[in-house]
Amino acid sequence: MKVTASILYDLVECPQRVALDVFGAPANRDEINAFVRLLWERGTLFEKETIANLRLPFVDLSDAPEADRERLTLDAMAQGSPLIYGGRISAGDLLGMPDLLRKEPGGYIPGDIKSGRAEEGGDDDHDVRPKRRYAVQLGLYVDVLERLHLSAGRRAFVLDVLGQEVTYDFGDQSSRNLWEEYKNALAEARSILSRQTVPLPAYASVCKLCHWYSFCIQQLVSSDDLTLIPHLRRSDRDAMSGRIPTIASLATTNPEALIDGKRTAFAGIGADRFRTLHARAVMLKAPSPQPYLRLPIKLASFSLELFFDIEVDPLRQICYLHGFVERKNGDNDTERFVAFFADDPTPKAERDAFAAALDYFASRSDAGAGIYYYSKYERTIYRKLQQKYPDICALEDVERLFDPGQAIDLYGDVILKATEWPTRDHSIKTLAKYLGFTWRDTHPSGAASVAWFDSWCRERNPVIRQRILDYNEDDCRATRVLLDGIRRLAN
Repeated sequence: MKVTASILYDLVECPQRVALDVFGAPANRDEINAFVRLLWERGTLFEKETIANLRLPFVDLSDAPEADRERLTLDAMAQGSPLIYGGRISAGDLLGMPDLLRKEPGGYIPGDIKSGRAEEGGDDDHDVRPKRRYAVQLGLYVDVLERLHLSAGRRAFVLDVLGQEVTYDFGDQSSRNLWEEYKNALAEARSILSRQTVPLPAYASVCKLCHWYSFCIQQLVSSDDLTLIPHLRRSDRDAMSGRIPTIASLATTNPEALIDGKRTAFAGIGADRFRTLHARAVMLKAPSPQPYLRLPIKLASFSLELFFDIEVDPLRQICYLHGFVERKNGDNDTERFVAFFADDPTPKAERDAFAAALDYFASRSDAGAGIYYYSKYERTIYRKLQQKYPDICALEDVERLFDPGQAIDLYGDVILKATEWPTRDHSIKTLAKYLGFTWRDTHPSGAASVAWFDSWCRERNPVIRQRILDYNEDDCRATRVLLDGIRRLAN
């Protein structure tokens, strides 16, 4: 069975998905998520646009019959074609279909066209770095070219949505070794495809968009899997499973018996974190589990409160909606939703919506409003918008709006630091639903909102536009519901 670049891409996200895609029963698959379909469509469109704008002449094999494409690719390389689009290469059990093969001194290097950023990180906590899921794909192409003696070196490139060409250097030892990561992924994929390894499902944020979600959740619940504990990773579960196979067994374990100073008997899990995971297991297995405070918290009172949420289309790289719910004197009857919508996916529309939202935001901040949002994402996007449109405001203006004395990140500053909840994750959807809040939409999610925005841009249907606004308003109100729930815990 061939190992393909797409298999390695999926492996980085979830080894279980690789196994199920090959060996799973089709009847157990969910319908493909609308956002995932949109990703495919936008990826295809972006690739066509990128190819149309290439300045180098190229051999186009994208429409060649599948049976002939590999031979035609090898012929084009033998002839020294400077650029090949839509080729197919293989060696042994490796099969790759790089978007581009570019002639350089000594041979060819592969490249892929990606409708996302070529790199990740660059925020408060992480340096910019290559994306691992892209790296393993490119590594396979490099490996095939080496085996065919057609490689110009252990490097590849990505043409990304920002218009950048980013090099992936597999010979660079100055940071993490991308080649080693590729080889490890390849070994794992081979083991899964040969059924020497049978991976287990694990609950993670990526699960909700997967076509195996329902099937895997049933398995996880029935097996009382440890990854249903918030922030307990697959690697944690695998390290613990020999001695602690389930949530129930963790709940009945004496954690101190497995702790030595700051370490535990499990690789990668420190003492304090293990105690936290144990406490969550105990709570989840309680007859009537209730949320509680781990640490005392003090939330200031404001006569005017602002609950803030934005919507961003990562495919178009545009922030299309800034939503706010105002509340006065803690009275829900005074709530008012205010929204600033970019009706077109253009820089002008994005800029205008940002400018209007910023004016409104600043006026409420200057009036002494308490500002609440969920995760640092909003702050990160506002910083990026300021860089994109520096004529609107200075960075100092954005930082002032998010001054922690007045603006509270309920997720980072409160939920993670001081509270525990009897839920399998700490998303705003999960916690607000636990507290009794319901969204008007039957399948609310940020991914769904992006799909609706795409429909709005194409169809201009006011019903779709209102659906986006209603969803954002509900997200803002959910933040208010969570704040009130936290306050009840603190009283």
